Amino acid sequence: YIDHNGRGVLLHKVTFQKSNHSCENKFQLAINNWQQAICKLAFGKGQLTSNTLRDTFENLVCLLLIVYCLLPIAHCLLVTTFGCLKNNLMTTKKITAAITAVGGFVPEDKLTNADLEKMVETTDEWIKTRTGISERRILKGEGKASSDMGAPAVIDLCHRRGIDPLEIDCLICCTVTPDMLFPATANIICDKVGAKNAWGFDLEAACSGFLFGVTTGAALIESGRYKKVVIVGTDKMSAITDYSDRTTCILFGDAAACILLEPNTEGYGILDSLLKSDGSGRDYLYMRAGGSLKPPSMETLAAKEHFIYQDGQPVFKFAVKGMADVSAELLERNNLTGDDIAWLVPHQANKRIIDATANRMGLSQDKVMLNIQRYGNTTAATIPLCLWEWKHELNKGDLIVLAAFGGGFTWGATLVKWAY
Repeated sequence: YIDHNGRGVLLHKVTFQKSNHSCENKFQLAINNWQQAICKLAFGKGQLTSNTLRDTFENLVCLLLIVYCLLPIAHCLLVTTFGCLKNNLMTTKKITAAITAVGGFVPEDKLTNADLEKMVETTDEWIKTRTGISERRILKGEGKASSDMGAPAVIDLCHRRGIDPLEIDCLICCTVTPDMLFPATANIICDKVGAKNAWGFDLEAACSGFLFGVTTGAALIESGRYKKVVIVGTDKMSAITDYSDRTTCILFGDAAACILLEPNTEGYGILDSLLKSDGSGRDYLYMRAGGSLKPPSMETLAAKEHFIYQDGQPVFKFAVKGMADVSAELLERNNLTGDDIAWLVPHQANKRIIDATANRMGLSQDKVMLNIQRYGNTTAATIPLCLWEWKHELNKGDLIVLAAFGGGFTWGATLVKWAY
């Protein structure tokens, strides 16, 4: 700054210490110095109109001082613009979608192999040998649908996480047995649990539906726009099962389970996914009628075309190869081996398919979640149902692989680092 004592201009050096002055302080001090210099030029003896040598010298000094005072302003602007940007880039951490809670629901009524022996030509030994299933759950009662299992599963999840359903931002319902074609079962579940602030939609990818839903939900979380996304897998398979067809009625059961995805910056959550589909497999596992291709009619009802149809051998062969190969590929591209994996969480379709996948990954049977013997194939609910049952066996930091195969064909695998 400048002191004019009538005899000359006294220049006082101002020293800034980085540790004691922020950019804002330096900026303000520089402005004060500049304003004082301008005042001296305009109103002091050093005004620019002086013709004396002394005044000319003072004016020159003042002009140089003004430039000197402006330098910290320019410096601060550069630091603020580029320095802060650099710091933000360095301190911003990648957002991942972590599983922070699991909920589930299974109906009370059981359908055992002994029950099926009375309904179709089969035996308990034959069913166990080929599928590994001993019993499955059936949702009974007039007016009961997939949402009546999905809703209590979500309520269970909210209770375990300690959140209000109003905090849910989005709900994705993975199912092949929606309450109706529209509205979406996700909307119905939101209404039943009181998730009034959530938007939602149904995702249909057969037995791979939950896996596809996890990847979709993770993308919503990673976008930074959503904080709580619920993925529900719920299927009332008994509604589309022909209990006179022994090739399919032994396989399927009813259940629902769900997970909560939330943002994480510590490296936990969904790390990688490898998802695939092949529409050429549509003729081997599907429902023949009921869609726009073949709407319901007296003929389709009489021909029982609104039930599951499966050509077992092609489905089995493709499932064994597809689910096993994609799981092994997921490990390879993440530089992992079976020793690094704490748990394989496979779709519960057939124990032989599960065993083939574990062997391909180099995993022992004690690292495989298996509940097919109690619930059968619950389609989109199988994987979250395993997580629900094994939640107390999972530890923070565990690497787990979710793997599935379904009609379409659809298949895939997802790598997860457990968050709690």
